[in-house]
Amino acid sequence: MTEGFDGRKRETLRRFAAIGAAAPFVGTASADDGGDANETREAIRGYVPTTPGAHFSKLRDDLHLGTGEAQYHLRKLEAAGDIESTKDADYRRYFPAGRFDDLDKRALGYLRRDTPRGMVLALLRDPDATGAELAAGLGVSRPTISAAAAALDDAGLLDRTDGYALTEPERLLTLAVRYADSFDADAVAFADDAAEFVAYDP
Repeated sequence: MTEGFDGRKRETLRRFAAIGAAAPFVGTASADDGGDANETREAIRGYVPTTPGAHFSKLRDDLHLGTGEAQYHLRKLEAAGDIESTKDADYRRYFPAGRFDDLDKRALGYLRRDTPRGMVLALLRDPDATGAELAAGLGVSRPTISAAAAALDDAGLLDRTDGYALTEPERLLTLAVRYADSFDADAVAFADDAAEFVAYDP
């Protein structure tokens, strides 16, 4: 069992390490680090730009890292200026350093939450969708929609003055399409329909 887990971990780290090593906007691991540390750090360098806004637990689990191991390497990468993090309620979210502004970071944080992301995609598809329609389409209660709408409003991404209106539709569209593969199947389906209208190069 342990051997199988270690094999999956190694394969995952190598896949993201290849991305990290090839990415032009990230650094390379210190020569003072051992081979395993290099590979783990390069994997994080590859993972964060492809999954910006991922919170600590997601990053740790997706890369099959231990909690202490992930904390150690993330601290090293932040200290080196390769990545940066922001606190988002109970989550700490990670981004490649200097790539996103504060509103992008807030938007990506909400796109990484199921109900807000579902609402954003639904409103991008149908800007006139009502709260009742959003609740029915997402299979959640009206109070759940109301709570998510209030949070999006507080974040500057939604206007509730007259129904629900996205305040940054182009930004949300480009982020949803650019990082669709790191969200869910609905985001991928949305991106397949919308990608031809989007060009995003932060």
